[in-house]
Amino acid sequence: MKPKKRMKKLRITEADHMLAQRRAARLEEIAAHGKPVSMRSTIHKSKKIYDRKRLKKTGITTDD
Repeated sequence: MKPKKRMKKLRITEADHMLAQRRAARLEEIAAHGKPVSMRSTIHKSKKIYDRKRLKKTGITTDD
């Protein structure tokens, strides 16, 4: 006769709990709005980047 195998005890860690909470919040958000809601609609653009279209829009010219 074979010896019985011991079952591993299920441990719910803090990380597992946080993942479950995030998933539940996301499902509630989808149920309320019908789709996932993004927090930020546009990506932050650095002011240091040269952008000719933005300069034209604000009326800044480099005529010397």
